[in-house]
Amino acid sequence: MEQLLHYVWKHKIFPLKELKTTANQQIEIIDAGLANSNAGPDFFNAKIKLDGVLWVGNIEIHHRSSEWYKHGHDKDTAYDSVILHIAEKADTDVFRSNGELIPQLQLACPDYIRSNYRELLETESYPPCYRIIPSLSPFMIHSWMSALQIERFEQKAALLAERLEHCNGNWEDAFFVTLSRNFGFGLNGDAFETWANHIPLRAVDKHRDDLFQVEALFFGQAGILQDADGDEYYLRLKREYEYLSHKFGLSPIDVSQWRFLRLRPANFPHIRIAQLACLYHRSYGLFSQLMEAETVKKARELLKGGTSEYWVTHYTFGGASPSRPKTLSNSSLDLLIINTVVTFLYAYGVHKGSEEHCNRAAAFLEELKAEYNYITRMWDQCGIKATNAADSQALIQLKKEYCDKKKCLYCRIGYEYLKMENI
Repeated sequence: MEQLLHYVWKHKIFPLKELKTTANQQIEIIDAGLANSNAGPDFFNAKIKLDGVLWVGNIEIHHRSSEWYKHGHDKDTAYDSVILHIAEKADTDVFRSNGELIPQLQLACPDYIRSNYRELLETESYPPCYRIIPSLSPFMIHSWMSALQIERFEQKAALLAERLEHCNGNWEDAFFVTLSRNFGFGLNGDAFETWANHIPLRAVDKHRDDLFQVEALFFGQAGILQDADGDEYYLRLKREYEYLSHKFGLSPIDVSQWRFLRLRPANFPHIRIAQLACLYHRSYGLFSQLMEAETVKKARELLKGGTSEYWVTHYTFGGASPSRPKTLSNSSLDLLIINTVVTFLYAYGVHKGSEEHCNRAAAFLEELKAEYNYITRMWDQCGIKATNAADSQALIQLKKEYCDKKKCLYCRIGYEYLKMENI
């Protein structure tokens, strides 16, 4: 497999014996080069010695030498810079576009690496590398977790950049959509994002001093005010929405997008929408306030929210329930801070060139408790315990971007597994 041969070359995982080209030139590898993920040779700026003479240039790797011609490299001047061609099976000589012979190394992927890689891909236990995790050094684990945390920051910032573009560069609007999505707490995330994109925020701004009108717009756009019958409060909201929707030319989303199965009443979309309405009503400039919040405690206070009086005794329209304030729990607030506030602090810091905002994002994660979910429980059972939210975010990144996608060749734990001859 060519991909494994790339891996063997990159990490120099091959027998420590004298290496020679197919023309019997002695090879000394000084620098394997930088892996290239774009068009062109596989590794850039490699340094090797051929019979004691230093060569600096690029490396190309194939399973069979004949693939050099199959891919048209012999006619492509971009490959004239190749100083060494590597193949597992050297079935022919290879030449540059000007007819010059390129030195060639026949290099086999060690059998134990093939076997280990096959195990990683085929083992049903999850994660497949679990056996070696207890033997890994704490320094290596810490280093990999730190890298994963930064990677997750950057990945979330990239997704936010797309959302920001959709919102015409308006940070407040992008924040509202992101916060709304995260108010779905997973199950209703997609529905909340669709709903948030249907909220005419400039129109709502004109009525944000009146919580009742904000609720009418929010529930109406959610498609929840479609029934003809309901209690007095419901009918009042319905009439208000009909007036506002006519005034602003609004259309609601399909109510079937909302999911209720296996949800606790406190997580019903009605409650979450009521909480968002109250938060939007009382917190003008919420995004700016959160970007200036210097502590997790302050961020929690800003997001605490609540609901209008009606929802103190209701979970949906109609049937009354025992009186109970519908405020967000601390665990829910912390999830909103992790997935919304921290993401915006980092992205906004990058956008503004503000190291302070980026550092605060990292500090918030280190202060917050680790998320407790099936992913963190899985890693805990394997021997990697999340001590704070920075750790849990790193482990989520590891699971979703490496384990789930079988990208073991790009994982540092996978590297440790692959290079072990006796597991």
